[in-house]
Amino acid sequence: MKCVYWGPETKYIDDYAFHRYLGDEGDDGSSNESRAKALLAKLQRKAKVKEQQSLSCQEEYQSKTTVENDGDTSVKKKRKNKGGNLDETKHPKKRKVSPPDPEELSEGDNARKKKDTKKMQLTEEDKGVYLLFYITHLQVLPKWLAEPDVIQRDITSNLVPISDVPGICTKLQRKLESNGIHHLFPVQAEVIPAILESVSHGLLIGRGGYKPRDICVSAPTGSGKTLAFVIPVIQALMERVVCEVRVLAVLPTKELAQQVCKVFSSYAEGNSLKVVMLAGQKSFAAEQASLSENRGGISHSLADIVVATPGRLVDHINKNDGFSLEHLRFLIIDEADRMIDSMHQSWLSQVTKAVYRPRRVSEAVSIFKRTEPAPITAASLSPPQMPLQKLLFSATLTQNPEKLQQLGLHQPRLFSSVHSRSTTNPESQERFNFPQGLTEYYVPCTLSKKPLLILHFILRLKFSPILCFTNSREAAHRLYLLVHLFGGVQAAEFSSRLSPNERKRTLKEFEQGKIQLLISTDAAARGIDINGVKCVVNYDAPQFIRTYIHRVGRTARAGKSGLAFTFLLGVQENKFIQMVKDAGSPGIHKQIVKPGNLKSMEPCYQQTLLELGNTIKVV
Repeated sequence: MKCVYWGPETKYIDDYAFHRYLGDEGDDGSSNESRAKALLAKLQRKAKVKEQQSLSCQEEYQSKTTVENDGDTSVKKKRKNKGGNLDETKHPKKRKVSPPDPEELSEGDNARKKKDTKKMQLTEEDKGVYLLFYITHLQVLPKWLAEPDVIQRDITSNLVPISDVPGICTKLQRKLESNGIHHLFPVQAEVIPAILESVSHGLLIGRGGYKPRDICVSAPTGSGKTLAFVIPVIQALMERVVCEVRVLAVLPTKELAQQVCKVFSSYAEGNSLKVVMLAGQKSFAAEQASLSENRGGISHSLADIVVATPGRLVDHINKNDGFSLEHLRFLIIDEADRMIDSMHQSWLSQVTKAVYRPRRVSEAVSIFKRTEPAPITAASLSPPQMPLQKLLFSATLTQNPEKLQQLGLHQPRLFSSVHSRSTTNPESQERFNFPQGLTEYYVPCTLSKKPLLILHFILRLKFSPILCFTNSREAAHRLYLLVHLFGGVQAAEFSSRLSPNERKRTLKEFEQGKIQLLISTDAAARGIDINGVKCVVNYDAPQFIRTYIHRVGRTARAGKSGLAFTFLLGVQENKFIQMVKDAGSPGIHKQIVKPGNLKSMEPCYQQTLLELGNTIKVV
C-alpha cells in the first residue's frame, strides 16, 4: 500500500491502481518502475511533511501546557515561603504534570488531531476519483499523453513513398497509385504500420494472446487522417471468409459519415467487402435490409464495415434484431473530441453492451466467446478471445484525462503533432497545430458593415469560392437572403434548414465552382473535405478555439495554401486575438478595409436592406 496525502486526510492507495491509471500497466522496462517509484516517493515526502507539522503542533501545545503548570508551581512556592508557619499537611507534595486528556483539548485541536491520524481504506471508485483529481491538478499526465509518438507537421517536406511504408500489401499499393497517390503524408506513414502490427497475427487473437493497444491520433485538419484508418482496416479484412460486422466507424454528422463511407467503398471495391452507411439518408427499413437477410430462419450479415452517426446507430442496436456487433474488431471514432462531448447519448455504452452481449446457451461453449475487459490475469487470457480495438482520430483531441477516461481506452498509444498545455500553468489553454499553408487575418469592423465586407471580398477583391461561417442557422439564412437580393453573387446556404439531399447537392455545386459564396453553420466545419476552398471567412467570430480550428481547417488542406479572415467587432478583438495566440497560431495579421472602399456599394446596400425587411415580413 502507498500513502497519498490529500488535504487534511491521509489516503491509502494500492500500487496496482496507481500504475493502471498512469497507463503503465502493460508497459515494459525499468523506466516505468523508476518513474512510479519517484512519483510515490514524492507523495510520501508530502505526507511526511504534513505528519511533522502535526507533531510540531502537538509538541507546541504540550510545551505551552508545561510552562503554565510551572508558573502555577512557582507561585505556590512563594506563598509557602511567605507563610512558613502553615501546616505542611495542608499542602501535599506537588504531583507530576500528566499529558492533557484528549477530551480536555479544545475542539479545534481535537479535530485536527483526529484528521491527522485518520486512515481510510478507499473503494475502487474512490481511488479513481482521488487519483484523477490529483493528477489533473498537479499536471501529472499519464505517460501515453505526456510522451506521444510525434508526427511531423510539415506535410510537403515529409512525404513518404508508398513503397517505404512497411506492411501495405501490393494490391492496396496499386489501388493507391491508381487513385493518384504515390506518397503518404506523415500521419499516414506512422499510423498505418501501427494498426497493421496489431493484426499481424490475425483478427481473432491479439499479439501473444494479449489485447492490442488502442490508438489515438491528434493531427491538423487536412493531414490525411481518414486514409490512415481506411487502408489498414481494409487490409485486415481482405482475407475474411464469413461476412460479419467487424468494423464500425462512428462520426458526428451525416455529411462526414457520407464522406468516410465513400472512401471505404473506394478501397473495398474488388475485395468482396460490403460497406453500409447508417445515417438516416435512407428509411430505417431500407437500412435494415442492407445490414442482414434471413435465410432458413437464421439471420446472416450483409455488411463487413458499418459507417454510422450515433443516433441512427443506437436505433439499430435497440430495434434491429438482425444487427449484431458480436464480431466487432475495430471501433473507429472520428472527430473524437466532439463524440466525447456527445457521450450523454450513451451511444458508446450501447455499443459495448452489444459487443459483449451474452450468448445463447447453445453458443456458450464457443471458443470465440467474448467477455467484457477485466484486469489482465492468467485466467482472463485463457481461452483467448477476439479483441475490440478502439481507434480515435481528431484535429483537436482533448488532453483532459477525465474526459478520455469515458472511452475506456486500453493501454492507449498516442500519435500527435500537437504538444499539450503548459505544465507550469494549470489554467493555460491547450495548444494545437494549425495547417502549414494557412495564413490568418482579422478584419476590424462594425456590425452594420459586415455584409458590405463580404460583398467587397467577392465583387472587388475577387475572392472565390468563399466558405463563410455564421454562428446560427438564422444568421446564415438572413445573410443568404441579403446577398441574393443584392445581386451579382452566386450564393447558397448550408445548414440544418436543408434536407440531406439538398445539402449533398449544394456541396457538389460548390466544389464544381457553380457557387461563389457558401454560407454555412458549423455543420460543415467538422472534418468535411470540400475541394477547392481557397478562402474561409468567419462572418461571426467563433466563441471557442476548437470551433475556430475546425472552421479554418476547411482550407489549406493536404499541404496546400489557404486564407482565413475573421470579422471582429471592437469589443471582440483583444479576447479573440489572445485566444488564437494561446492556441499556438503562428500569427494572425490585421487587415484594414478603408470605409472609402465600401462607399460606392452603400446606396444599393441600403435599398437591399429595405427589400430584406419586406421579405422577412411576408415570410
